[in-house]
Amino acid sequence: MTDKPLANQIALVTGASRGIGAATALALGAAGAHVVLTARTGKALEEVEDAIFTAGGSATIAPLDLTETDSIARLSIAISERWPALDIMVLNAGMLGSLGSVPSTDPKELAKVLTLNVSAQVALITAFDPMLRKSKRARVIGVTSSVARKPRAYWGLYGGSKAAFETLIAAYGDEMEQISTLRTAIVDPGATRTAMRERAYPGEDPASVKPASVVGDRIAALVIEDFATGHFERVER
Repeated sequence: MTDKPLANQIALVTGASRGIGAATALALGAAGAHVVLTARTGKALEEVEDAIFTAGGSATIAPLDLTETDSIARLSIAISERWPALDIMVLNAGMLGSLGSVPSTDPKELAKVLTLNVSAQVALITAFDPMLRKSKRARVIGVTSSVARKPRAYWGLYGGSKAAFETLIAAYGDEMEQISTLRTAIVDPGATRTAMRERAYPGEDPASVKPASVVGDRIAALVIEDFATGHFERVER
């Protein structure tokens, strides 16, 4: 017996090497889930893995670039060979791109941002859908941004990609609602102390915004709760 609510569950967290992804992985691990950590930087993933182990949890690292051809398919095969089902998937990986006017958007950068923020997310859903359906209580959480729902000048590239991302997550949840136990939710972390935030607001005092742990803890709590598919929430301080 265990008092950990996510004991015996398998979770996949993308962009887990730092910031919100790392904080979410730590929170899920503390709640009992075995966490599969993915990101491009292996050393940083090892540090998160060590922190989860130190706190009494368990994790597996899977360094990869989600934009590389076949990387997601290889990941899904590796995970399915070890576990029969995937219970939790937190789609956190994303890139900001350049902030600038819509007419100044570089087509090559647009393609790069859309590849990670949209195409790779669809590929993750496609690859892990069979394992998610095998779970007794699957949960898919997409991490978004306020600019997806409220367009802002000079944020069109990132906001547009996140708007597409939200639509895909919500549509997937709607498709699964009547035929499985899978439920989807979208979380807007709000102003949070991350490397992406620092890049977007270089003059901001980091101490003036909440740490990533607040968001990670909330995502883990949400996974434990019962929520209707299509759930959306913004995490405040």
